[in-house]
Formats: sequence, C-alpha cells, structure tokens
Amino acid sequence: MKLDVSLLKSVLNIYDELFTNGVSLVYLGEFNHEITKMFTSMAEDDMERQSTNMSVKRRVYHVMVETLQNMNRHSDEIANDENIGKGLFMIGKRNDSYFVITSNRVTHDNKEKLQNALNQINSSTKEELKEMYKKQIKEGKLSNKGGAGLGLIDIARKTTGKLDYHFIPYNEDDNLFILNVEINTRILREEAEKEEAEKDAKKEASKEEKS
Repeated sequence: MKLDVSLLKSVLNIYDELFTNGVSLVYLGEFNHEITKMFTSMAEDDMERQSTNMSVKRRVYHVMVETLQNMNRHSDEIANDENIGKGLFMIGKRNDSYFVITSNRVTHDNKEKLQNALNQINSSTKEELKEMYKKQIKEGKLSNKGGAGLGLIDIARKTTGKLDYHFIPYNEDDNLFILNVEINTRILREEAEKEEAEKDAKKEASKEEKS
C-alpha cells in the first residue's frame, strides 16, 4: 500500500475524530477469546493509569466483555469455520462517561429480531430488566445465535442510559449494526449515595421501632 495524499488525509481525519471523542482503543477484525483477553487487559491498564474507582473498573470490564461476546454472537460476518465473528470495537472516556462502541454486520432477516429486542430493553425500567433477566435464565430459551438475550439485558442493567444503536444499510444483504453503551461515573456515584442514604434511613427506622 502506498502512502498517497488521499490515504494520509484519511488517517489524519480518523486520528482527529478518535482523539477528539476520547477513543483510546480500536480494533477491527476477528473476535476470539485471545482478542477479548488482550483488550480487557489493555483497558484495565488504561483505567489503572487514570486512577479509576474499583467499582467503576469492574463495571466497565463487565460491560466490555459482554459487548464483545454479544457482537460475536450476533455478527453475521463469520471469519472462518470456527464460527468466530468479525467486527469493529472501540472503547474510550469523555468527560464523566466511559463508552464502548461495537459494529458488525447483521442480515436484513436478523435485523428485525435484534431491533425488537433492543426496543423492548430500552422501554424497560431497571426493575423490569432485572425480572426479564431472571425469566430468561429460568426459561433458558436460546436463540439460533446461541444467546438467550441475556447479554443485551445484562449490558442494559450495568450501563447508564439507554442502549444507543443504529442500523446502516451496507449492501443488498446486510446492515451495519452499531451499538454504543455508556457508563457515567457521576450517575453511578449518585446512585451509590442514594442507596447508602436509604440503608441509613432503614437502620434509623429499625432503631426507633425497637426503642
């Protein structure tokens, strides 16, 4: 490949976009167990350098693994006979939020099922997601992709905000499915403080009842 003007401009544009948006890790290709281990290790090192809170690190780590597995599960672009999916993976941090972005091909036939699942998840409360998760585990209904929807539900439970997704027509057979999930450290901190306050209130109420 020759480093012509067009390619150099493309590289510069990509660099500027990634840097501006806080993207720190990017990978395009096959996603197997070794790749997943490599990325999680690199992401952990990056969070360690930023002195990220341990509970936030665990949450980001969990979501990252789930999104990688979910992409491999739902990708309709298979790399070889071992059923290993292909796609794009990015992770980064901007302001108070860590984000994970994945992209992979999904056929037109599978788009509707995936879209319906995402819409159902986005319209559910945290408590409803918890019940959905329990129900899926209990019933154990597996899709033809080998997943029970547990991955997407679990991602929604661990992240803050809705699952941000888009389907972009790629060719006559496929769409490019792009999923963006975020973990806002400020929201997590506020949720933790609220839970702690509720626990303290229950303790005080219990003391008053005993007295």
